[in-house]
Amino acid sequence: MPKRQIIKERVPTPERPPEERNKDFFEVNLGYDFELAKKEAERCLQCPENYAPCIKGCPVNINIPAFIAKIKEGDIRGALEVIWACNSLPAITGRVCPQEDQCEGVCVMGKVGDPINIGKLERFVADYAREKGIDAELLGEQIKGIKKNGKKVAVIGAGPAGLTCAAELAKMGYDVTIFEALHKPGGVLIYGIPEFRLPKQIVKKELENLKKLGVKIETNTLVGKTVTFDELREEYDAIFIGTGAGTPRFVKWEGINLNGIYSANEFLTRINLMKAYEFPEYDTPIKVGKRVAVIGGGNTAMDAARSALRLGAEVWILYRRTRKEMTARIEEIHHAEEEGVKFMFLVSPKRFIGDEHGNLKAIELEKMKLGEPDETGRRRPIPTGETFIMEFDTAVIAIGQTPNKTFFQTVPDLKVDSKGRIIVDGNLMTSIPGVFAGGDAIRGEATVILAMGDGRKAAKAIHEYLSKEA
Repeated sequence: MPKRQIIKERVPTPERPPEERNKDFFEVNLGYDFELAKKEAERCLQCPENYAPCIKGCPVNINIPAFIAKIKEGDIRGALEVIWACNSLPAITGRVCPQEDQCEGVCVMGKVGDPINIGKLERFVADYAREKGIDAELLGEQIKGIKKNGKKVAVIGAGPAGLTCAAELAKMGYDVTIFEALHKPGGVLIYGIPEFRLPKQIVKKELENLKKLGVKIETNTLVGKTVTFDELREEYDAIFIGTGAGTPRFVKWEGINLNGIYSANEFLTRINLMKAYEFPEYDTPIKVGKRVAVIGGGNTAMDAARSALRLGAEVWILYRRTRKEMTARIEEIHHAEEEGVKFMFLVSPKRFIGDEHGNLKAIELEKMKLGEPDETGRRRPIPTGETFIMEFDTAVIAIGQTPNKTFFQTVPDLKVDSKGRIIVDGNLMTSIPGVFAGGDAIRGEATVILAMGDGRKAAKAIHEYLSKEA
């Protein structure tokens, strides 16, 4: 038997050139076509299911070798069936999931060359199936197989955790209603992630599929205000809380309340949800000056910086550690640099300086050095006492977010920890029987795929809980 040839280098995905894409909000990565996807799929070593590290590295445990094998065979419907068994939103996760830290990070091919481009193959399957109508056909078959069980579940929050939990429960026969505070469902997928990374038409299509499964979505409904939590408990057999982490984290820097300083949450919400960049067609303008400082080193900071760049500003990422410690995806950092975002490491704001009208005009920055690792495993930044001033007329604070306390305050029996995260047991049940939670509401700021993993796990736990009650 001839020895298999190992192709070490992955097949690159086409991208729009930086000098073109940094002027608009259209998608950067163009994805694989059929031939490129098959070529990349052929690199997979097809590790057996009981061994494959990539399956264990996936928070929703997709059988990755199986769906890649289907691509090699040209069976895109089969590939979609494998993915949908674990993940209802592959067009989304294929674009925004940090595969390099999860499935691709443990790929066996990575020991001898580039790991398989699992995320881009997942995206290809979802996009191709949508374009050819394969997903509609498969969804129709799933819907015909659903047997209603007469029980009702309420889901609070239409983000990745809530959407996934709702989809899984709907497939099991539950009547599911999602309650969303904003005027559009999708959570961080809509308000947090820019169009150039995740086109909103993709999210819209996934939401349409969810509705076809029978899931009802009530927008502009703030649980605790519009409808009380007790009212939901009376009407529904179980509740899932997926309220996310939408409260910006701030440091009490001097001058933090000057005009021209935004939280990343507000900045991105205005741009992504309210289309501020299409003013006056969308009447929600955002003021971005000539020179923007983005404070932080995560994906949210990259999103804010690349968005500000597209609005015509000179943009700097200011980060208190070094590039090595940045939590943003390598791909996002690379794209930001290509597009013209500038980086300055080992600096942290000391104070924000305003003009006579209360507008930001400069930031005093303190130089930092790295000490011993902290609880995150990254080296802790230590102030040096040495400062300097740089002129900026806009600043975006992107140093993290915490769960929204407004909802929790209306549910006194719901136990939360010192950081405002809902406390759950091993089955994701909260301190209130029949009430489950997942996603950023229990983790703090995390990833889309981890939230989806929680949604899937919670759906299974809810089903087991209600089956025992019956």
